[in-house]
Amino acid sequence: MNLQDINLETWQVVLLIVAAVWELTWKGFALWRAAKRNHSVWFFLLLVLNTVGILPIIYLLATNGRKEDHGEYSQGI
Repeated sequence: MNLQDINLETWQVVLLIVAAVWELTWKGFALWRAAKRNHSVWFFLLLVLNTVGILPIIYLLATNGRKEDHGEYSQGI
């Protein structure tokens, strides 16, 4: 299979790019928070699973405002 065989419309390419940027943005924030808080299981799950931003958003909402290991509150994103 080569790229010329894949016949994508312009709107499909734009949709793929938007979905990729959306996923990378949420995944980046969630991975950063998981690493900062030493949540290794969450870090692994967020890194491996591609959920179009759903899992990272759930993680960020679930950990927003909770105390960190050293006793300070999270500043949020």
